[in-house]
Amino acid sequence: MNPVAEVEGLRVEVAGSTLVDGVSLTVRAGRITALVGPSGSGKTTTGRALLGEFPPGARVDGRIRTPGPGAVGYVPQHPAAVLNPARRAGALLRDIAARRGGTRREIRARVEHALRLAQLPDPATVLRRYPHQLSGGQQQRVVIAQALLLGAEVIVADEPTTGQDPVTKQGVVEALADVARQGIALVLLSHDLDAVRQLADEVVVLRGGRVVDRGPAETTLPTPAKRAVHRSRPSAPVGGARWEVRDLTARHRTAGGTAPVLHGMTLSAAPGECLAVVGRSGSGKTTLGRCLAGLHSAYDGTVLLDGAPLPRSLRARTHAELAAVQYVFQDSKAVFDEHRPVLDQVARTAVRLRGTDRDTARRIAVRTLEGLGLAPDLILRRPGTLSGGELQRAALARALLAEPRVLICDEMTSGLDLSTREAILTVLTELRDRTSLSLVFITHDRTAADALADRTAALDAGRLVTCG
Repeated sequence: MNPVAEVEGLRVEVAGSTLVDGVSLTVRAGRITALVGPSGSGKTTTGRALLGEFPPGARVDGRIRTPGPGAVGYVPQHPAAVLNPARRAGALLRDIAARRGGTRREIRARVEHALRLAQLPDPATVLRRYPHQLSGGQQQRVVIAQALLLGAEVIVADEPTTGQDPVTKQGVVEALADVARQGIALVLLSHDLDAVRQLADEVVVLRGGRVVDRGPAETTLPTPAKRAVHRSRPSAPVGGARWEVRDLTARHRTAGGTAPVLHGMTLSAAPGECLAVVGRSGSGKTTLGRCLAGLHSAYDGTVLLDGAPLPRSLRARTHAELAAVQYVFQDSKAVFDEHRPVLDQVARTAVRLRGTDRDTARRIAVRTLEGLGLAPDLILRRPGTLSGGELQRAALARALLAEPRVLICDEMTSGLDLSTREAILTVLTELRDRTSLSLVFITHDRTAADALADRTAALDAGRLVTCG
C-alpha cells in the first residue's frame, strides 16, 4: 500500500530546546498510525508538522511529504480553537459543504452524512448553537465533521477522545474507524491507550522527542490493566456551604430565542469539600461551572459564595470575588496569550487579583509551576511550545496564584498521561487536605472522581439525577 504522507528525520528546535529529534513515520491510505508517549514527548509537534505548522521561531530539519495543500485535515485537542465563535455550527458546516457546489438539498445531505460519521447526537440542536454553547465533546465532534467535509486525504486527530464520557468516546472511536474505512489516512495522537488499542494499525512510541519503539499495539503498549487511584478518602468537611446554587435554570440563545440547558438545579459544597460533577457530554456540567464562575449570566436563580450572592457576570465582580472563584478550563491553550512567556502570565494573576508585587509574584509562580512538574526552561517559553499536558499544569498554577476559595476544574485531567494525571490528582488532594478550598471537579473520569470527591452529582439533560 503506497504511502500518502511521510516524515523523515524530523528535528524541531525552539530557543535551544529540542522538541523532536530524528522522528520518521509513514502514513498510508485507510490505515491508522498512533503516536503515543507522555506529555511533552513530541506527539503534537510531529502531527502538526504534517500540516506544515511549527512553533514560532522553530528551526526545522528533515523531510515532510504530503499530497499537497489542503490535503491534511486537523482535529485539535482543543476544538474551540478552530471554530468561529461568531458563527453557529450549522452555518459553518454548510459553508464548508457548499465549496463542492450543488443544490441546498445536496449540501444539507453532505452535512448530515458528516454528522452521522462524527456520531453527533441531537444534531438539530447542536447546529443551532454557537461554539461556546457546546460542550467540549460536542465541539470535538463538530470539528471531526468539519474535517470530513473538507475532503482531506490525511486527518491528524489530536486527543480526539479527550474529555468525553464512555458512550461518546466509543462513538468517536467508531467514527474514526469509519473514516479510515473510506480510505482516509489517520494519524492519532493520544494518551488514551484503550482507544489506541481499538484503532491503531501501527503505534509509534515517543519519549523526549525521539522514537523509542514502533509496531502493532499488542507489542508496543503495556498490557491493559485496571487502573485505580489509591489514596485515603479525605476527612469529612465541616461548616456551612462555601458555594451554593439555588433553583438554577440556565439558558442558551438559539435562532428562535432561548433554550434551557439547566433546569431548576440546587447544589452546594462546604469549605474543603470536593464535589464531582459527572454526566454525558451536553448534560450541562460545564454550564453549571460557568454560572458559578460568572462566565454564563443567562440564568434564573441564585449563586452564592459563603452565603452572599455573587454577581451574575464576571465583569460585575470585584477583584476579591474574581480571585475567590477560579476556573481551570478543559481547553488550556485558549486561555493563554501566545505572545508572552508562561511564567509572566501565571505571575500576573497574583499581581492583578491580590495586589502582590511583581518580584514576589514571580517567585511564587516559579515555586508553584515547578511544584506541578514544569521544568525551569519550560516556564520561560511561550505557550505554543508547551504540550497540552504542560499547559494544563500551567493553567492550574495560574488559578492557584489567586488563592481561591472555590476551584472549578473542568476536565483538567483529560488528555494527560497516567503519571501526569496522578500528579495533578495528588496536588488537588493535598490542597484540599491542608486548606479550606472547595473543589468542583467536572469530569468523565469516574475513577478520578471516586478517588478525589466527597460527593458526586450526576447530571442528565440539564437535570440533577443523583447527588451523594
